[in-house]
Amino acid sequence: MSGKRGAGHRHASGARLSAAALGAALLVAGCSSGDGGDSGDDPGTARITQQPKGANPFWVNPDSKAAGELASLEKDGKKTEAEGIRKIAEQPMGEWISPESPEAEARGYTEAAEKADRTALLVLYNIPHRDCGQYSGGGAADGNAYREWIDGVAKGIEDRPATVVLEPDAVLHLVDGCTPDEFHEERYDLLKYALGKLGALPATKVYLDAGNAGWGHPDQIFEPLKWAGIDQADGFAVNVSNFYTTQDSIAYGKQLSAKVGNKPFVIDTSRNGNGPYAEGDESERWCNPPGRALGETPTTKTADPQVDAYLWVKRPGESDGECKGGPKAGEWWTTYALTLAKG
Repeated sequence: MSGKRGAGHRHASGARLSAAALGAALLVAGCSSGDGGDSGDDPGTARITQQPKGANPFWVNPDSKAAGELASLEKDGKKTEAEGIRKIAEQPMGEWISPESPEAEARGYTEAAEKADRTALLVLYNIPHRDCGQYSGGGAADGNAYREWIDGVAKGIEDRPATVVLEPDAVLHLVDGCTPDEFHEERYDLLKYALGKLGALPATKVYLDAGNAGWGHPDQIFEPLKWAGIDQADGFAVNVSNFYTTQDSIAYGKQLSAKVGNKPFVIDTSRNGNGPYAEGDESERWCNPPGRALGETPTTKTADPQVDAYLWVKRPGESDGECKGGPKAGEWWTTYALTLAKG
């Protein structure tokens, strides 16, 4: 199967928010208002505004890694590079909740988004035995720890608007043989628990990850999605952290939707502007492939009524892992960010 390794996000969900950074996230609300909000009056801080709510209702974090890099480039007078990074920094991107402080982070992001009259985009990636021990291996220690983590996320969100992408690769890796059989039953139970807990929140939409257009066929994953509780979800997500075109992702999503009760879906368009990389070792094509480009900017005005939104779930400019000269998964990589922005 092409694209067998799934979403390929390899996103380090480790302690990405230090105490200081978490405090900044909680204070972001005071720096970001509606369409005219910015990231403060500090001359060394890039001004980041929210996108028009009608087409792009998701919150732009003015304290993102991309925004920090933009500020640094502008301060150094590197106008061309700054223009490239601004293409990334001015768009809403997924906030990947860390294992260490789920309640505080979920609260910080959703409070900031609510004060800006926007919806927070959160990514939950902490399932036990995640990523089969590869670049982003890890996850919660066991089922009880995962349930506690989900409870923390739910407490943090409360009644504030949030769109959640739940567990990239988790179902796919049950299907493609990556996750050992002895963990399957527990994983299905944990995904159902998460969908039930988050789905009960009044202003939260939850999309369960469902692979991508290149990994295989919808016939192989629709029943596992049902076993994982897709009926409790608002829909499913495709192409998370991958590179398949929006057209191919829509085709895959529509085939899959027909098998799971016509559920709507969202597409990660963060890096799919040039489609997938087709050279080199197939097993590594997902990891920092060269020559890729930013895709459609996030919006709820999509090309198909079954597609709820185009989202930037993977944050462009953050590494997939230590491959092709890249830093650890989830770390900012300016050189790669600029290649994406150039297309």
